[in-house]
Amino acid sequence: MNDIKTVGVVGLGALGTLFAHLLTQGCGRENVLVLADRARIRRYEAEGVYFNGARCDFNYTAAEDCTQKPDLLLFAEKFGALDAAIRLCRHLVTPETTLVSVLNGVSSEQILGDAFTPQQVVWCVAQKMSAVKEGNRAAADPLGELAVGVPAELDRRHLDRLTAFFDKIGFPYSLPEDIRTHMWSKLLCNVGCNQSTMVFQCGYGGLQQPGSKARETMLGAMKEVILVANAQGIPLSEADIRHWVGIIDRFPPNGAPSMRQAGKAHRKSEVELFAGTICRYARHLGLDVPVNTWLYQEVQRIEATY
Repeated sequence: MNDIKTVGVVGLGALGTLFAHLLTQGCGRENVLVLADRARIRRYEAEGVYFNGARCDFNYTAAEDCTQKPDLLLFAEKFGALDAAIRLCRHLVTPETTLVSVLNGVSSEQILGDAFTPQQVVWCVAQKMSAVKEGNRAAADPLGELAVGVPAELDRRHLDRLTAFFDKIGFPYSLPEDIRTHMWSKLLCNVGCNQSTMVFQCGYGGLQQPGSKARETMLGAMKEVILVANAQGIPLSEADIRHWVGIIDRFPPNGAPSMRQAGKAHRKSEVELFAGTICRYARHLGLDVPVNTWLYQEVQRIEATY
């Protein structure tokens, strides 16, 4: 298997812009293709995309016309656009392509594995960043990292190839001992943090206030993730809550996660990935998750007003 030299990035939301910026810095504009359909490429070129106040000099490439097959393909579209992104880029994927998704939740790796092969997919959690995007302007501080790994039953070749590339270009990453458990731990964070900020219409500052309704709801939703995970043999605990709350408490109070940003912009949120996932697992397992049930209903009510 050859070393990774070229990268394709699909999706320029807050995270896609952040990672396209870091990858372009690390391995050069000519080696990082920002892929989208022709209409979106024209818009990027006309309006520009900005990161932390500076216009990005990205290598915009219409996927339909692209013949170069990147060694690494990074998916950063929202969950609802993942299937369309896969269709758009299918012709660029070979059996040697390393695939990574930075989407939230615990579903996108399975979807990519079904579309291509599970062995090509490096499991991933985007973490420890506070990233926002309004219009064509994205910002992030801190920049965070990607936690990467593969389950024990899968081949490590693509993971080893990816980490060697990250080491070469100085890209921030970590290697959790058990990526499946780590992904569920990050889901715990998102289920509590993202949904509470959207429902209570607050930034991180609203979650940082001891005893506030937003903080207590966040903690209750997180505890239900532990309940569902433990019923499946995934060893989450109160230590996971303390870990993620410690990170959230250090974020800028005026910052906000993706669901709060979606709510302010009247866009559909990722509630199906968060409360939707927990409620579906709970029904299957015969468990009661009242906080996530309420959050799911509240988000549905909010989105119905758009």
